Amino acid sequence: MDKQEQLVRTAFKLFYVRGIHAVGVNLVLAESGIAKKTLYHHFPSKQHLVEAVIRYRDCSYRAWLISRLDHVLSGKPALLELFSALDDWFHSRVPDIDHFHGCFFINASAEFGDRDNVIHRACAEHKADITRLIRKHVDALSLPDGATEELTRLVVLLKEGATSVAHVQGNLDAAMEAKKILENMLHDYADE
Repeated sequence: MDKQEQLVRTAFKLFYVRGIHAVGVNLVLAESGIAKKTLYHHFPSKQHLVEAVIRYRDCSYRAWLISRLDHVLSGKPALLELFSALDDWFHSRVPDIDHFHGCFFINASAEFGDRDNVIHRACAEHKADITRLIRKHVDALSLPDGATEELTRLVVLLKEGATSVAHVQGNLDAAMEAKKILENMLHDYADE
């Protein structure tokens, strides 16, 4: 791993657990063992480091989720697998994406609340990418006219709600509860 990647990974771990504003570059340097000059060679400011961390987490999270969904058939199996994957994440059974501390993108966007802020926009784009991934699997279902967009929104809300409940309330079974709700919803859509 090169020094730039080491800085990004170290910063991610610290930002994810402690928060972006709570972590200074000196702590990132101390934890990574990398010199300040090297940090500023790669990242002229903390803002640039945060942007790199957002890109890193976006790539690692999406790659993990896509690999989970690609192991099952598109449509209903993939939508249900989404919640099994979340359950593994909530229970910290996915070392590739670190122990669960809530959604990094929700946490980061809360710290950069201005919707015009580049960090906030990057977090919103990540959420849009995940919505498109979910939509791809909803598109594989045979649904009545107009139901595709509605079901996509509902699956996204279940995913986001389960993530928030797991993090804020400590209910690590929230993904499996959401999965059961989704199974019932899919059954109802099939009956229409």
